[in-house]
Amino acid sequence: MTGIRTYDYTNSLGTEHYAAALRVDIRDGLTRTPKSTAPTWFYDARGSELFEQITQLKEYPVCRAELGVLSLHARDIAVRTGARCLVELGSGSSTKTKLILEALGPAGLHYVPVDVSADALLQASAQLAQDYPQLILHAIRADFTAPLVLAELPDRGPRLFAFLGSTLGNFSRPARSPFLRELRSIMRPGDFLLIGADLVKTKREMVAAYDDSLGVTAAFNKNLLHVLNRELDADFEPDRFEHRAVWCSAEQHIEMRLRSRAEHRVAIRGLGLTVHFGRGEEWITERSAKFTTSGLQAELATAGLRTDQVWADVDTGFAVILAHVC
Repeated sequence: MTGIRTYDYTNSLGTEHYAAALRVDIRDGLTRTPKSTAPTWFYDARGSELFEQITQLKEYPVCRAELGVLSLHARDIAVRTGARCLVELGSGSSTKTKLILEALGPAGLHYVPVDVSADALLQASAQLAQDYPQLILHAIRADFTAPLVLAELPDRGPRLFAFLGSTLGNFSRPARSPFLRELRSIMRPGDFLLIGADLVKTKREMVAAYDDSLGVTAAFNKNLLHVLNRELDADFEPDRFEHRAVWCSAEQHIEMRLRSRAEHRVAIRGLGLTVHFGRGEEWITERSAKFTTSGLQAELATAGLRTDQVWADVDTGFAVILAHVC
């Protein structure tokens, strides 16, 4: 970035955070049974580009549905919360956030985008600073899947915490409870949480959203192999794997998997590790939980957050829930 800085930026992650976390997750994930790794590693430049394509697919209505709900109800959110500080976890490009910013009134509003990607934060912050020069903007690079480091949050309230895109679904059920409790511990009386949730639908609809007819999601899933080849000096051959999307009804989540087409071994030289794949063996690369509104409200209540309002798009099966500190 050049020129006068029009926003503040805090990097709470060390320069080696990504590389160290990648090494730990891949070593642990590919030496357990079944093999399972975090979805974080999809998102290099190519992975982010593929995900943007996924958001436009007819089979994947999540982003469009959430945008529609926020378009209809952003003003109501602003009136109910009266927020003068907006903290967004997993802010990414902050595209949908603009609806909330405009409803709250950007003049003198504190906006704190929090994301693990420095590139996404800096690009979005520069654009927002240009679009909303009266916005008080402080970007924080942090990993919200680890203990939250948000000490620099403004005291001015009330504050609205936003966790959109059904990103909560990437947490397993056992992990969601401590995450929500930790988030609640950062919040104060009078603060609100706005959370987006993809709802349980028919099995056909849910599987199609992760296994589209154009094969974009398959390319996105296999992009993980290219990332590992580059970052860990591995020799994965993408053609040796096929993409699978499976609905697990007991856990109420979709699993994206890579299935080995034949028995083979992969050298991951950056870890000093050789991994064996059996014929037909499946490697879980993402779990995405789907919710019911009543179930999610119960999880929020357990964490000390009481639901104020639920806005649902029944046609696409998506909901946005506003809750406050009990």
